[in-house]
Amino acid sequence: MRLQKNTRLALCGALEFAARPGRHLSVAEVARRYRVSPHHLAKVLRALGRAGLLDAVRGVGGGYRFAGNAKRVTLMDVVALFEGVGAPAPRRGARVRAPAERALDLVLAEIDETARATFSSITLETLLKLIARRGLG
Repeated sequence: MRLQKNTRLALCGALEFAARPGRHLSVAEVARRYRVSPHHLAKVLRALGRAGLLDAVRGVGGGYRFAGNAKRVTLMDVVALFEGVGAPAPRRGARVRAPAERALDLVLAEIDETARATFSSITLETLLKLIARRGLG
Protein backbone atom coordinates (compact mmCIF):
# COMPACT_ATOMS: atom_id res chain seq x y z
CA MET A 1 0.00 0.00 0.00
CA ARG A 2 1.29 3.44 -0.90
CA LEU A 3 0.53 6.31 1.41
CA GLN A 4 0.52 9.92 0.29
CA LYS A 5 3.50 12.06 1.28
CA ASN A 6 1.31 14.04 3.72
CA THR A 7 0.15 10.83 5.39
CA ARG A 8 3.67 9.51 5.86
CA LEU A 9 4.79 12.90 7.16
CA ALA A 10 1.83 13.01 9.57
CA LEU A 11 2.66 9.53 10.89
CA CYS A 12 6.31 10.48 11.38
CA GLY A 13 5.32 13.78 12.99
CA ALA A 14 2.84 12.11 15.34
CA LEU A 15 5.55 9.65 16.38
CA GLU A 16 8.09 12.45 16.91
CA PHE A 17 5.74 14.27 19.24
CA ALA A 18 4.45 11.13 21.00
CA ALA A 19 8.06 10.12 21.73
CA ARG A 20 8.54 13.41 23.60
CA PRO A 21 5.28 14.03 25.46
CA GLY A 22 5.15 17.43 27.10
CA ARG A 23 8.08 18.76 25.07
CA HIS A 24 7.53 21.50 22.53
CA LEU A 25 9.07 20.89 19.14
CA SER A 26 9.30 23.62 16.55
CA VAL A 27 8.14 23.10 12.99
CA ALA A 28 11.65 24.00 11.78
CA GLU A 29 13.24 21.38 14.06
CA VAL A 30 11.00 18.57 12.79
CA ALA A 31 11.22 19.78 9.18
CA ARG A 32 15.03 19.61 9.31
CA ARG A 33 14.91 16.07 10.66
CA TYR A 34 12.70 14.88 7.79
CA ARG A 35 14.20 17.17 5.15
CA VAL A 36 10.90 18.77 4.21
CA SER A 37 9.72 22.32 3.82
CA PRO A 38 8.65 23.88 7.14
CA HIS A 39 5.68 25.40 5.32
CA HIS A 40 4.54 21.99 4.06
CA LEU A 41 5.08 20.37 7.47
CA ALA A 42 3.14 23.18 9.17
CA LYS A 43 0.06 22.32 7.07
CA VAL A 44 0.31 18.69 8.10
CA LEU A 45 0.79 19.57 11.78
CA ARG A 46 -2.22 21.92 11.69
CA ALA A 47 -4.33 18.97 10.52
CA LEU A 48 -3.03 16.92 13.45
CA GLY A 49 -3.84 19.84 15.72
CA ARG A 50 -7.41 20.10 14.41
CA ALA A 51 -7.77 16.38 15.11
CA GLY A 52 -6.72 16.96 18.73
CA LEU A 53 -3.43 15.09 18.48
CA LEU A 54 -1.21 18.16 18.84
CA ASP A 55 -1.46 21.43 20.72
CA ALA A 56 0.04 24.58 19.24
CA VAL A 57 2.28 26.57 21.56
CA ARG A 58 2.91 30.18 20.59
CA GLY A 59 5.83 32.42 21.41
CA VAL A 60 9.50 31.89 22.17
CA GLY A 61 10.20 28.20 22.60
CA GLY A 62 6.84 27.42 21.07
CA GLY A 63 5.88 24.97 18.41
CA TYR A 64 3.72 21.91 18.92
CA ARG A 65 3.41 19.30 21.63
CA PHE A 66 1.65 15.95 21.72
CA ALA A 67 -1.89 16.17 23.08
CA GLY A 68 -3.09 12.64 22.42
CA ASN A 69 -2.70 9.38 24.28
CA ALA A 70 -0.03 7.27 22.58
CA LYS A 71 -1.58 4.13 24.10
CA ARG A 72 -4.87 4.82 22.34
CA VAL A 73 -4.06 6.71 19.15
CA THR A 74 -3.76 4.24 16.30
CA LEU A 75 -2.00 4.60 13.00
CA MET A 76 -5.47 4.54 11.42
CA ASP A 77 -6.45 7.62 13.43
CA VAL A 78 -3.67 9.49 11.61
CA VAL A 79 -4.03 7.78 8.23
CA ALA A 80 -7.77 8.52 8.12
CA LEU A 81 -7.03 12.26 8.31
CA PHE A 82 -5.22 12.18 4.97
CA GLU A 83 -6.36 9.11 3.02
CA GLY A 84 -9.74 8.06 1.67
CA VAL A 85 -10.07 4.95 3.80
CA GLY A 86 -13.82 4.53 3.98
CA ALA A 87 -15.87 2.00 2.11
CA PRO A 88 -15.03 1.89 -1.59
CA ALA A 89 -17.09 4.21 -3.74
CA PRO A 90 -19.72 2.47 -5.81
CA ARG A 91 -18.85 2.13 -9.47
CA ARG A 92 -20.78 4.39 -11.78
CA GLY A 93 -21.81 3.76 -15.32
CA ALA A 94 -23.99 1.25 -17.06
CA ARG A 95 -21.16 -0.89 -18.39
CA VAL A 96 -21.42 -4.51 -17.36
CA ARG A 97 -18.10 -5.52 -15.86
CA ALA A 98 -16.34 -8.72 -16.77
CA PRO A 99 -16.02 -11.48 -14.14
CA ALA A 100 -12.24 -10.92 -13.90
CA GLU A 101 -12.81 -7.22 -13.09
CA ARG A 102 -15.36 -8.07 -10.41
CA ALA A 103 -13.05 -10.73 -8.92
CA LEU A 104 -10.14 -8.30 -8.87
CA ASP A 105 -12.32 -5.72 -7.12
CA LEU A 106 -13.13 -8.30 -4.43
CA VAL A 107 -9.45 -9.06 -3.86
CA LEU A 108 -8.51 -5.37 -3.76
CA ALA A 109 -11.33 -4.63 -1.31
CA GLU A 110 -10.07 -7.43 0.93
CA ILE A 111 -6.53 -6.04 0.79
CA ASP A 112 -7.85 -2.59 1.74
CA GLU A 113 -9.82 -4.06 4.64
CA THR A 114 -6.73 -5.92 5.88
CA ALA A 115 -4.70 -2.71 5.70
CA ARG A 116 -7.41 -0.80 7.61
CA ALA A 117 -7.53 -3.51 10.28
CA THR A 118 -3.75 -3.51 10.62
CA PHE A 119 -3.51 0.29 10.90
CA SER A 120 -6.35 0.20 13.44
CA SER A 121 -4.56 -2.37 15.60
CA ILE A 122 -1.23 -0.56 15.95
CA THR A 123 -0.95 2.32 18.38
CA LEU A 124 1.67 5.04 18.38
CA GLU A 125 3.03 3.53 21.60
CA THR A 126 3.41 0.11 19.92
CA LEU A 127 5.36 1.65 17.05
CA LEU A 128 7.54 3.65 19.44
CA LYS A 129 8.38 0.41 21.29
CA LEU A 130 9.27 -1.22 17.96
CA ILE A 131 11.58 1.69 17.15
CA ALA A 132 13.29 1.33 20.54
CA ARG A 133 13.56 -2.48 20.34
CA ARG A 134 15.08 -2.41 16.87
CA GLY A 135 17.42 0.46 17.70
CA LEU A 136 15.92 2.62 14.98
CA GLY A 137 15.82 5.78 17.07
